[in-house]
Amino acid sequence: MRQIVLDTETTGLVPAEGHRIIEIGCIELDSRRHTGRHYHQYLQPDREIDDGAVEVHGITNDFLADKPRFADVVEDFLDFVRGAELIIHNAPFDVGFLNNELRLLKGKHGAITDHCTVLDTLALARKLHPGQKNNLDALCKRYSVDNSRRDLHGALLDAEILADVYLIMTGGQAKLSLEGTAADVSNGTISGIRRLAADRPRLRVRHADSHELAAHAARLADIEASSGGQCLWKKLESGEA
Repeated sequence: MRQIVLDTETTGLVPAEGHRIIEIGCIELDSRRHTGRHYHQYLQPDREIDDGAVEVHGITNDFLADKPRFADVVEDFLDFVRGAELIIHNAPFDVGFLNNELRLLKGKHGAITDHCTVLDTLALARKLHPGQKNNLDALCKRYSVDNSRRDLHGALLDAEILADVYLIMTGGQAKLSLEGTAADVSNGTISGIRRLAADRPRLRVRHADSHELAAHAARLADIEASSGGQCLWKKLESGEA
């Protein structure tokens, strides 16, 4: 499945007040792996950026003076995201701004959801961690994701960080390094693989004692509570999975 982790920076908070997108950052995932492809664009908003917004992302009107407008890049942007699932933290905010930009082009491109689906990682995090802080910085701390470069918000940097958070939060392995390529595996030349002898001695099976079983049950209870009832092991034990 192709997914695009997306973030935007804007001139302010409310599109209905005339605020515009000034930066778009996208990171591509395919089958939950980084592909190395990304989309990044600064945009000329044709309006002043709120002082409060500049304090958040550090982008100024002077910096954007020679940048293209959304209308100049809309085809490239839609080509990049088309057919993918967008992964966005607090999706209603970014989707609202994207749809506003598309509306300003007389609606000939439709809405963003006409081109791709959307997953809100903030809603997912609130379900997994109810009653806790679930902003991106809090999730980085919770999942030990390095955000030390995030002195200011930036769309591409935040998309990169969110991609790592999303992969960990949803239980997948973000990075996997194997010796050899897919071609090596298919033609049987990958190094380091040994077949076990058919007459090998039987492995000794050591069963858990009562203390280990109790510790295991307590650990599953903690996982069940912190994941909002999504502990796969407990579902397997109960026959639900």
